[in-house]
Amino acid sequence: MMSSLSQKSDFNPFCGKILVTGGAGFIGSALVYALNQRGCENILITDFFGRDDKWKNLRALRFDDCLSADRFFSDIEKKPDFYGDFDAVFHLGACSSTTETDVAYLLDNNYKCTRRISEWALSRGSRFVYASSAATYGDGSKGLDDKNEEISIYRPLNPYGYSKQLFDVYAQKKGLLAKIVGIKYFNVFGPNEYHKGDMRSLVCKAYEQIINTGMIQLFKSYRSEYRDGEQKRDFVYIRDAIDMTLHLASSPTANGLFNVGGGIARSWLDLAKAIFSALEMPPNIQFIEMPEALRAQYQYYTLADISKIRLTGYARTTTSLEDAIREYVRVYLSSGIRLGEEPHV
Repeated sequence: MMSSLSQKSDFNPFCGKILVTGGAGFIGSALVYALNQRGCENILITDFFGRDDKWKNLRALRFDDCLSADRFFSDIEKKPDFYGDFDAVFHLGACSSTTETDVAYLLDNNYKCTRRISEWALSRGSRFVYASSAATYGDGSKGLDDKNEEISIYRPLNPYGYSKQLFDVYAQKKGLLAKIVGIKYFNVFGPNEYHKGDMRSLVCKAYEQIINTGMIQLFKSYRSEYRDGEQKRDFVYIRDAIDMTLHLASSPTANGLFNVGGGIARSWLDLAKAIFSALEMPPNIQFIEMPEALRAQYQYYTLADISKIRLTGYARTTTSLEDAIREYVRVYLSSGIRLGEEPHV
């Protein structure tokens, strides 16, 4: 089976250069792959490379150059025109750990870097698209509505969400949201996330649990209105997240903050059963205590209202949880391959 990320879309490839920060990461590498499938190869990738194996996400991708994010920021600080002009800048590089407690690091990496690169990109006339997060909404008590312009009312539950919220608020105050795109990604899962450790999706981690132990462990509920396993999330397959991202990038009148999700809330039990079904195994689920450190910042329900992106002309139906998990498990997780490495059939 070939990756469905190779499907055609309405995206009109930019005729010039494209920059993707965080291009070796999960969403970044999937974006580069999708651009390749649409004929775009004039791409500069930047990322923070360490000792993990996210470099493997690059093996099947086609791009002009790849360099460290530190070097890139240093270069444009000294000479803003060092790399020339880009038609589009996708700023996806960030620390995405929801358990990171070094606030100074998060502010530098997620807030200040985004300010710097947005100012640089806009000064050069680039289309600027950046990754915000559904984590900015906090516990959801104030809604999860990307049409609400009172974004400062949201109270993120962790430093990661706060670092993302800071730039959203800054961009609004400076009038930038009238000419850039900020994407509030919900629970994205799919191939190329293998390097993310504890930040991998439950689909990825649960697959390993089943292979090693024959069971899936889910957190118990600590709220009476939710039974164990009935906590719900808006899960979105990487294919749909990328397709929505490219749609927004290629729609010049689509500016501001946009939810990117599946548009439906599904329970952890639904997800667990779908994984067992993909493996053709009977469900075997164990409920365990949630670490106390997570209980105060745990989201019990998320649902992306995607009506705003629909108003921009995005009409595609998102992939069902069951179909997405079946493809992810059988094509990718079972073999450990990355996007672009699918066998030809």
